Amino acid sequence: MLNEAITWVADLGHWAWWTFGVVLVILEIFAPTFFMLWLGISAGVVGLIVLLIPSITWEYQWGLFAIFSVISLVVGRMFLMRNPGVEDNFKLNQRGAQYVGRNFTLSDAIVNGRGKIHVDDTQWAVSGPALDAGATVTVTDTDGILLVVEAAEE
Repeated sequence: MLNEAITWVADLGHWAWWTFGVVLVILEIFAPTFFMLWLGISAGVVGLIVLLIPSITWEYQWGLFAIFSVISLVVGRMFLMRNPGVEDNFKLNQRGAQYVGRNFTLSDAIVNGRGKIHVDDTQWAVSGPALDAGATVTVTDTDGILLVVEAAEE
């Protein structure tokens, strides 16, 4: 029974490998591990080899698949280490972090460590040393929704 199944798959030739490669790439789309992609590419390459050399046995086909899979995984890993990708906005979900290093004017004096600044259309609570309203402050850090400030250097 197993021998018949192996013979049946081997008789499918390059189409079996290309179908297998497409299935692996689809699995990569639905479960992004960035692992199945390289296996799918390897299956496609083996399918191309089987198309060019149809007499190659199934044992050699699987051996080539194993070799190409290892090579493609290593090459893919090296490529990703050299080209990690670009995150276009690291502070997308950290709105306060985008204000670090900027200067603002206190709208409410800092009393007992708390005050307020006006940024664009939003009032932000700040913490820092005691300063009068109208003083210029520099945002140095964030603490949750609180901006940490210090007196700006003149």
